[in-house]
Amino acid sequence: MSDALIVVSNLSFSWPDDTPVFEDLSFTVPSGHTGLVAPNGAGKSTLLKLIAGALRPAAGSVTVAGVLGYLPQTLPLVGDLTVAEVLEIAPVIRALNAIEAGDASEEHFTTIGNDWDIEERTRAQLDRLGLGDVSLTRRLHTLSGGQVVSLGLAAQLLKRPDVLLLDEPTNNLDLDARHKLYGVLGDWNGCLLLVSHDRALLDRMDRIAELDRGELRSYGGNYTEYEEAVRAAREVAEKNVRNAEQEVRREKREMQQARERAARRAGNAARNLKSAGLPKIFAGTMKRRAQESAGRSNETHAMRVSEARARLDEAGRAVRDEQKISLELPGTGVPAGRTVFLGERMQVRYGERALFSGEGADLAIRGPERIALTGPNGAGKSTLLRVINGELEPEGGGTRRADGRVAYLSQRLDLLDLDRTVAENLAAFAPGMPEAQRMNLLARFLFRGSRIHLPVGVLSGGERLRATLACVLCAEPAPQLLLLDEPTNNLDLVSVAQLEGALQSYEGAFVVVSHDERFLAEIGVDRWLRLSEGRLLETGAPGA
Repeated sequence: MSDALIVVSNLSFSWPDDTPVFEDLSFTVPSGHTGLVAPNGAGKSTLLKLIAGALRPAAGSVTVAGVLGYLPQTLPLVGDLTVAEVLEIAPVIRALNAIEAGDASEEHFTTIGNDWDIEERTRAQLDRLGLGDVSLTRRLHTLSGGQVVSLGLAAQLLKRPDVLLLDEPTNNLDLDARHKLYGVLGDWNGCLLLVSHDRALLDRMDRIAELDRGELRSYGGNYTEYEEAVRAAREVAEKNVRNAEQEVRREKREMQQARERAARRAGNAARNLKSAGLPKIFAGTMKRRAQESAGRSNETHAMRVSEARARLDEAGRAVRDEQKISLELPGTGVPAGRTVFLGERMQVRYGERALFSGEGADLAIRGPERIALTGPNGAGKSTLLRVINGELEPEGGGTRRADGRVAYLSQRLDLLDLDRTVAENLAAFAPGMPEAQRMNLLARFLFRGSRIHLPVGVLSGGERLRATLACVLCAEPAPQLLLLDEPTNNLDLVSVAQLEGALQSYEGAFVVVSHDERFLAEIGVDRWLRLSEGRLLETGAPGA
């Protein structure tokens, strides 16, 4: 396995409409664990598909050494398949059962090959990924989205791959499932190339590969070390820009001073020639030489200015466009002792079962608390948010809310009118705000120029989230309780950082459902609740 490699040489690929994705891209991926990062739309998933052979390049080549395993972001699985069929072990198990029943046909031995221990290996692999209680005969449609992802990973690992490609493997996984996946991958040796926005997972990588403007750059170390390297490089680049700007100004100043000196010399020479009474032909020659000398000097300084500007342009290209959201939201503040929401002995049905066991659940939210709501998938976290919001009334017990506005951002981000522009949506949420103030506010949410006049329906996921935050956080009246359901799903790392910046400025109370531990740490969560098996429990931060 130490020789397992991915080699990409002069790769070019375009979409059917001739939009280029990669042009003459070359890189290698050595053994070890490599995290691939880039903004959404940069081509990360496309690159994995090209390496896996699911797409064909227009030019160039891809070489993969050894057995390849590939887990795409969207699994092409049919709901009626059994677990054994998804794992691609059903024929081997049928052959084993036939031999055990006395059928010693040669074809059964051929089917089994060296996989006599396939059931034991499979059960061990499923157990490590939290699927120990899942029967091999169970149908796929009875599993949760997170279980399907874990099952897909198990299928690839059972191939005993030398090279493993994973595209967003922690999507749809709850915290417990994520930690199990971290452990499995941590013990796996080989060449791993992984696309993820999960910073906890990226911090377990040996190196980070950054796809940026059609090039792949490799950074040794995990994601935190990559961030530090990028930050240091940005500081150097910004310093280079400042130096280059000073150089341009200096060269321009020296060129102007040289022109002024030449003009003074020419004026003095003309007066001296006139007073000296020299012949006109000689005076003309002297004047022409002075003009040529001044021209050469001007040309030299102009070239220096041009070179300085080129160095400034080069320095500018090296600076990363890291846009952050920085706000002041005093209208969202909540007094420390104020009860924003109170639920007592709440009883809610979730499908055919009761969401809370026993006498129901109690929940009080007071002051500007920052609450993380965690728990396994299917426990009812989203349903609880709907109860807090008032969208769903409990069947038993009681709820009480303060007069302040509650804002609920569901996973669907469906608060805005998709046909209206960003500016029109903000005007609807804050009709009393002057237009100039709205434009300034949208600029703080990184909407500038023509972007503010785009319909919300054509925005990317990150842009739509920013537009929703702008409308919700700056609405009239401003929300004093904010409910967020998996807000980082499908966001790239830049958009997650922008969301963190907005929530750090928020002064009210919030409840956020998320499995992203790094995100929860960055937004200052100070209270942890876990919903599991019908019980809502107060817990400490994971790892605390």
